[in-house]
Amino acid sequence: MDTQPNSPEARDKKYHMHAYTNARRHQEVGPLIIEKGDGIYVEDISGKRYIEAMSGLWSVGVGFSEQRLVDAATRQMSKLPFYHNFTHKGHSPLVDLSEKLVNMAPVPMSKAFFTNSGSEANDTAMKMIWFRSNALGQPQRKKIISRKRAYHGVTIASASLTGLLNNHLSFDLPIANVLHTSSPHHWREALPGETEQQFSTRLADDLEKLILAEGPETIAAFFGEPVMGAGGVVVPPAGYWEKIQAVLQKYDILLVADEVICGFGRTGNMFGTETYAMKPDIMVMSKQISSSYLPISAMLINDKVFEPLADESNRIGTFGHGFTAGGHPVAAAVALENIAIIEERNLVANAREVGAHMQKRLARIASHDLVGEVRGIALIGAMELVADKATKAPWGAAGALGGLVNGILQQNGVISRNMGDALAFCPPLIINDKQVDDIFDAVEKSLDEAAKQVKA
Repeated sequence: MDTQPNSPEARDKKYHMHAYTNARRHQEVGPLIIEKGDGIYVEDISGKRYIEAMSGLWSVGVGFSEQRLVDAATRQMSKLPFYHNFTHKGHSPLVDLSEKLVNMAPVPMSKAFFTNSGSEANDTAMKMIWFRSNALGQPQRKKIISRKRAYHGVTIASASLTGLLNNHLSFDLPIANVLHTSSPHHWREALPGETEQQFSTRLADDLEKLILAEGPETIAAFFGEPVMGAGGVVVPPAGYWEKIQAVLQKYDILLVADEVICGFGRTGNMFGTETYAMKPDIMVMSKQISSSYLPISAMLINDKVFEPLADESNRIGTFGHGFTAGGHPVAAAVALENIAIIEERNLVANAREVGAHMQKRLARIASHDLVGEVRGIALIGAMELVADKATKAPWGAAGALGGLVNGILQQNGVISRNMGDALAFCPPLIINDKQVDDIFDAVEKSLDEAAKQVKA
């Protein structure tokens, strides 16, 4: 890192507080300043080039240099740089995007509502669900069930849905009426000899017991990612979503599918909802909707949700919720163009086909002494690092080995992200087999280098 007092790194340390960062540690080590992007690659301020194996934050589907998105933003910025959707106002990009999303949904949906991030969208979903319960004359039906290790955002309500300890500690979270049921991680949570189907049955039973203990009449909705992302890329075990949905239907509980990471091709279908035969009442999407070139998020709601909301807004006189930049015309134009690129270039099929190769490369490293488990589907995956494969014990403090390997991997030209001791891989949808091999050649090299330090 450049230690000159007026360097970008020094000024970053002086003026910038980073997200998801140890603030004291950052004052010591400083930032990696990324200056350029090109396809699946990014380049730092010194000119070093990296494969961005996380698509930034699970999100840059079409890569870091798609001129069509730049042009779409420029055209819309020149025509109408801003407008809102409050009080019966609208604009063409948002009308077009609403129509596109509702029509491409894998299950019947009625309306699209727009926010700026996945966190805002999940907060909004909770507010809509509470609003709906009141509209139906069920004021007691306000509890929301999420899962341990889930990730649904960081605003107050969505962070409460998130089932990760560091999103709760010292924030006085979770808030009331948010409950958490079992994590669906078979490798870590299954009983000895328990098959995936048996494990899924037990988790569905756990959910039903929680519902009955709380009172079914008090439970409004269940939030779930088709594949858990920031919780460590937890792929649902066989039979999981079928059994979970049966419990929800039994007690007339809404299902919210958080597609923020899985949506727009990541799991080999346009939506993770399709991959796992989910039938949600609400779908939440962000990240790859615009390849994160501009902030935008959306919720799709079905008539079961929309009709009571409409009735209650009519009774009150308004639906008193919205964001100044929700559905921003420039972001909406970019999202439309991004979806067009995904469709025209068959990037969902590419995720499926190249993803199969990525899963093979992941499987190949499962035999490494430091790897306890590999998991994933299509172009999302993770490897869980351990000091002892038999006991699944970590190396020192939890997360220490993940941090070590992640740091070595970055030195070797690949940016990943460790969530504790799980290293995630979520490369852009445009990646090819050769580039996947480049990633995992570096991963294998980094594991070998880390193993020498661990043994020492």
